[in-house]
Amino acid sequence: MSSLSFTLIQTSIYWEDKEANLKMLEDKINSISQPTHVVVLPEMFSTGFSMKPGALAEKMDGNTVSWMKKTAAAKKIIITGSVIIEDGGLYYNRLLWVLPNGEVGYYNKRHLFAYGNEDQYYAPGNERFIASANGWKINLMVCYDLRFPVWARQQFHQADGFEYDVLIYVANWPARRNHAWKTLLQARAIENQCYVIGVNRTGIDGNDLNYSGDSMVADSLGKVLYQKENEEDVFTITLEKKHLNEIREKLPFWREADPFLLLKQPAENIPANESDSF
Repeated sequence: MSSLSFTLIQTSIYWEDKEANLKMLEDKINSISQPTHVVVLPEMFSTGFSMKPGALAEKMDGNTVSWMKKTAAAKKIIITGSVIIEDGGLYYNRLLWVLPNGEVGYYNKRHLFAYGNEDQYYAPGNERFIASANGWKINLMVCYDLRFPVWARQQFHQADGFEYDVLIYVANWPARRNHAWKTLLQARAIENQCYVIGVNRTGIDGNDLNYSGDSMVADSLGKVLYQKENEEDVFTITLEKKHLNEIREKLPFWREADPFLLLKQPAENIPANESDSF
C-alpha cells in the first residue's frame, strides 16, 4: 500500500487508575473521525509510569489487553502502546501491537530508566520487534530507548531491502528534558532515513513530574510534519511511501553505512519482583 495512516493520542493519564484510563482512551478513540490504520497510545497508558508492578501488572489475558483486542476488532484498527505485564514471574514494560483479528505482537523495553529506578522493578527485553501493516515495516520502541541509537539503527539487506519504514517511540518523557526528546526524534529519522513517530503524554503524574507532550511526526529528512506541546490532542496523519522512497533514492546515504550485528545479551541482574516497595 502506498500510504498508511496513524492516529497519535497525546493525553494526560490518570495515576494508577486503569479503569479511568481505559474509559478515557475509549472515548478518544471513538472521537476519531478520519479513517486510520494504527492508533498509537503513550507508554504505560493504563497506569502512568509507575514503579508498582506488583500491584498493577497484568498477564497477557488481563483486562487491558482484552480491552485493546476488543477495541481493535470493533474499530478495525491496529492499537499500540505499552502496558505493565507480568510474564513468567517477571515484570515488563511491554509495548503491545494488537491487530483487529485478535493477534498480538509485543516488544519488551530494552533500555530501562535507571535514573527513575525502572531497572529495579522491571526486566529488560533483548529483542527488537518490527511489525508490518499494509506493506509497511514498523519498528517499535519505548521512551528511554530513544537515547540509544545503535538499538534502532537501520540496516539495508540486499534480499529484503530496508529493515523498516517507520520508527515509533511511545513515552512518558518529562517536560524538563523535552529538548532532548524533540532533538533525538528528528535525529533518529535523519540517520535511519525513515519516518519517526513519537507519542508522549501530558499533565502531571503521581510523582509530580510534568509532561509537555511534544508528540511528533518527522519525515526521513527530519522535517517536522506534526508537533503538539502541552495540550491533549488526537491527531491523524497519512504517511506516503512514495515520499519515503524518493528521499532514499535521491540521497542513498544507506549505501555507505557501517555493517554490524546486534547480539542478544543474557538476562543479568533481573530484579526480584518481591522487592516492589519503592
